[in-house]
Amino acid sequence: MADRPTPTLDEARLKHLAESLKVKAGELGFAELGITDTQPGSHEAALQRWLDAGYHGDMDYMARHGTKRSRPDELEPGTLRVVSVRMNYWPDGHPALTQLENGEQAYLSRYALGRDYHKVLRQRLKQLGDFLQTQVAGTHYRVFVDSAPVLERAFAEKAGLGWIGKNTLLIHPKVGSYFFLGELLTNLPLPVDAAFSSTHCGSCTACLDICPTQAFVGPHLLDARRCISYLTIELKGPIPEDLRPLMGNRVFGCDDCQIGCPWNKFASFTGETDFTPRHQLDSASLIQLFAWTETEFLTRTEGSPIRRTGYQGWLRNLAVGLGNAPTSSAVIESLKARRNDPSALVRTHVEWALTQHQGDKLP
Repeated sequence: MADRPTPTLDEARLKHLAESLKVKAGELGFAELGITDTQPGSHEAALQRWLDAGYHGDMDYMARHGTKRSRPDELEPGTLRVVSVRMNYWPDGHPALTQLENGEQAYLSRYALGRDYHKVLRQRLKQLGDFLQTQVAGTHYRVFVDSAPVLERAFAEKAGLGWIGKNTLLIHPKVGSYFFLGELLTNLPLPVDAAFSSTHCGSCTACLDICPTQAFVGPHLLDARRCISYLTIELKGPIPEDLRPLMGNRVFGCDDCQIGCPWNKFASFTGETDFTPRHQLDSASLIQLFAWTETEFLTRTEGSPIRRTGYQGWLRNLAVGLGNAPTSSAVIESLKARRNDPSALVRTHVEWALTQHQGDKLP
């Protein structure tokens, strides 16, 4: 957007344009849209302290882009506004606790049961940007859905879409936190929305207390290296042994800090068919998923965020889940079937899992 002139519009025209943009966002399936400037406030320094403490673990990309992560106008020169949107994803009729409490079933974070949200939101945001361009000549925009370094929760908070809770997630008082975020950077000087000036968590620590691995160092401070979402998705090597028993049947991501949040009693179910669970992932057993061949994994995770963990990571996670499952001959036979898996990573976790059921008395 650099070297491109900013369209000149009067205040009334800009206000009308912002209102039209919100209407269009609703038509495209977004639950809410907010607009803010490009200043990150205190969030930039907080990010740097988090990185300096090493809480990002192996996620080197978190530190790779310097201040571009917190300054959109450096990431995309000429940016004047950040348009932030949210879209609900929790599928109706799929209670999480029922599955979490059944140690034979595999629990996947609810956001990952359907189509990859990156693709859904990116496509809709592009339509939103194209709409802006049809309204004002000289409009430029760029879309982001976890595709570049943007402090999405910080800007969403500034745009009035909620506040950042003690679990580091964005929370809205009317719908909780089960929603995706996306951003559109533009050179249009649209009027900004009022930010959430304070949190509404009060003295509640439910989200911190419920974390299976106690990954929170304190309110608003997550040590990703202990977070199950990090361990099952971002971490590419072995899962630390002391954390494996704490993971239960969570094989891709974790929702506990949201399930425990009182604000999510107001959660709105999604109307997006793209987020409807695929391949019975909301009810599949650990044994069923552990039996997938690599071809089956690639076929059944096509267009799914689950692809991110890779086949070896998928089997690693499931092996841990099976190690934590109630002991049965079926579980043990399922694990033994992969004792000679080509991947050393998988074999290591299979042996650990078998040890949980049989101690050292293995044939």
